[in-house]
Amino acid sequence: MSASKAEKPSTKKKTAPAAASDEIIAEAVPAAKAKKATPAKKARTAKTASGAVKADKPAKEKAAATKDDKPAKAKAAPAKKAKAEKAEPAPVKKPRTRKPKAAPAEPAEEAPIVPVAEEAPAAPVAEEIPAAPAVEEAPAEETPAPEPVIDYSTPRRSVAFIGSECYPFVKTGGLGDVMYALPRALVKQNCDVKVILPRYKCIPWEYQEKMVYRGAFDMDLCADGKSYYVGIMEYVWDGVVYDFIDNDEFFSWGKPYTDLVEDIPKFCYFAKAALAALNFLDWTPDIIHCHDWQAALVPVYLRTLFADTKLARARTILTIHNLKFQGIYSIPHIKYWSGLPDYVFNKDALTTNWVDANMFKGGLTYANAITTVSPTYAWEIQTPEYGETLDAHLRYHAGKLRGIVNGIDCETWDPWTDQRLPVNYDITNVLDRKKENKRALQEELGLEQDDGKFVLGLISRLTDQKGLDLLNAIIPQIMDGNTQLVVLGTGDKVYEDSFRYYENAYKGAVCSNIMYDETRAHHIYAGADALLVPSRFEPCGLTQLTAMRYGTVPIVRETGGLKDTVEPYNVYTNTGNGFTFDRYDAGLLLDAVNRAKTLYFTNRWCWDEMVQRDMDKDVSWERSAEQYKYLYLELT
Repeated sequence: MSASKAEKPSTKKKTAPAAASDEIIAEAVPAAKAKKATPAKKARTAKTASGAVKADKPAKEKAAATKDDKPAKAKAAPAKKAKAEKAEPAPVKKPRTRKPKAAPAEPAEEAPIVPVAEEAPAAPVAEEIPAAPAVEEAPAEETPAPEPVIDYSTPRRSVAFIGSECYPFVKTGGLGDVMYALPRALVKQNCDVKVILPRYKCIPWEYQEKMVYRGAFDMDLCADGKSYYVGIMEYVWDGVVYDFIDNDEFFSWGKPYTDLVEDIPKFCYFAKAALAALNFLDWTPDIIHCHDWQAALVPVYLRTLFADTKLARARTILTIHNLKFQGIYSIPHIKYWSGLPDYVFNKDALTTNWVDANMFKGGLTYANAITTVSPTYAWEIQTPEYGETLDAHLRYHAGKLRGIVNGIDCETWDPWTDQRLPVNYDITNVLDRKKENKRALQEELGLEQDDGKFVLGLISRLTDQKGLDLLNAIIPQIMDGNTQLVVLGTGDKVYEDSFRYYENAYKGAVCSNIMYDETRAHHIYAGADALLVPSRFEPCGLTQLTAMRYGTVPIVRETGGLKDTVEPYNVYTNTGNGFTFDRYDAGLLLDAVNRAKTLYFTNRWCWDEMVQRDMDKDVSWERSAEQYKYLYLELT
C-alpha cells in the first residue's frame, strides 16, 4: 500500500503535559512557598457541628474561570498544505526524527491562506507565504478554537467528582486517568463538573502557581472535637473546575500514598473536608461521584453528619476501580479520626471481621449507586475469587451495582498526531508506516532489525496481578528465532530480575526496560505487532485499548475489562480484534501467542484486516460518558 495520502491538517489540541506514566509526577516546589498559596492559618471561621461552615468572608470574588487560567493551546499548523506528489525516502535513518508530512510542490499562490497562526514564526512549512502580521483580531477567541461540542438534548446535571488523584496534577495509576478524562467528556454531555482533590506538595509548580485562593475555614474532625484548617485553591481548565483541599499537616508528603497508619487520617479528613468545601462555596451538585476507598467515607458523612445541610439532596455514586485496596483498620482508630457516630460501625456498614472498620464497605452501604469499570468485573467481584471478602456484601447490594467500561483520551493517544513517534500514521497507511516504526523500535532497543520478526510488547507494572508468572514460564518456548519480546515497567524484584535474565539469555531478541519511560511506551505501542496482557484480574485495563488505537493486536486473558473490550479472533469468519484465553494457565497463554503468530506468518491479509479493525474501534470516553450521564439522570 502506498504511504502517500492527502495529509490531515495538524489541529491537535494540547490537552496536557506529555507525561502519563504509571509513576507520580515529579515533586514540585513546596506548595507552602507558592505565590498564591494559602497563608499559614488563613481566615478561620465559625462552623456547624456537621462540618458545614459559615464563613465570615466567603471569598465571593470568584477569581476563577477566566480563560487565562487555561493552559495555552497549541496553534494549529497552516490549514491547507499544497497537494504534491512526493517520493518518500525508503529507510528512516533516525528513529526520533519525524517524517515530514508533505513537501509543498507548488508555492501555493492562494494569497489569503487561512490565518490560523497569526504569530510571526508559526508556520512549520518552509516555503509557505508569510502570513500578514496585521490581522490582530481576537487571538483570544481563537486560542480555545476547538470548543467542546455540547449535547443539549438531555437535561443539565451538576456533578462533583471526589478522588485522591487526577492527571496531570498527580497520577499513580488508572484512577488518575479516569479523574482527568471522564469529567472532560461529561462537559460535552451537558454536565457542570467540579473535581475535588487534595493539594499534594508533589503537584507541579506550573499548576500550583495558577491556583486561585477561594477561602479557608476550620473544621472539626476527630471524635474528641479536634479541628483542622481547610483551605480551598481553585484551577479552571477545559470547562472543568478543579478545587484543591489545602492542608500541610496531611498533604505535605512527597507522595499521595504512604501507609495505612498515615493514609487513614489523611482520607478521613479529605472526605469530610470535600463536603465542607462544597457547603462553604455554596455549590450543591445533583450528583457526588466518589472514587475508590480514599473517597468512600463521603456517602457515609453525607447521610450522617451532613444530613441537615443543603448537600443532603445530592445523590451519591461510588466507583470501584480496584477492590483489592479497601482502607481497613481497627474500629477505634477509624472511629476517632472520622468522628462518625457509633451506629455506622455495625456489621452491615463499616464493621468487618468484628474488630476492624472497612471504609470501602461503609461507602458501598451508604451510596445510592455503585459502579465499576467494566460489566464483567461487576459480576466477578460478586464471587469469592475476586470479591476480596466483600462478595457477599456486593451481592446484597447488586441492585445498585453496574459496570461501565473506561475509555482512553484519544487526543493524547493518536498515532496520526503523536509527536513522540518516528513516523505518524492512521488507518489508511498503517500497514506501511507501522513497519517503519517497528524498524525504528528495533534500532532503538538494539534488537535485530528485521521486518519479518514478530514483535511482542509488554507495558505493565511487574506484579503478580499482571500474570507475569505465566509469561515467565513460557518465554523459552516463545523465543523461536522469529519472535522478539520488548518489556517496559517496574515492580516486584523477582520479575525485574527474571526479565533481565531473559534479555541476557536471548540477546538481540529480548529487551527488558526495567523503568517507565513515556516516550518508549509510545514507541512500543506503535512498533510492536502484538501486546501481551495476561492478567490474573483486570478491573478494566487501558493498555489493550491504547494498543488497539495504535494498530497493535492485544493478546489477553478473558477477565474484567479485557473480556469486555477484546473480541477473540474467529478463524472461520475472520472476525474479532485480538487473541484471548480463559483459565489462568501458562499453556493457554502459549496457545494464544502461537495462534497469533500462526495468523501473522501464514495469513498476513487477515492479520492486516484485524489491525485496521482495531484502529477503527471506538475506544474513546464519549460512549462511557453517555452511560454515566444516563445514570445521573436516573438517580435524579
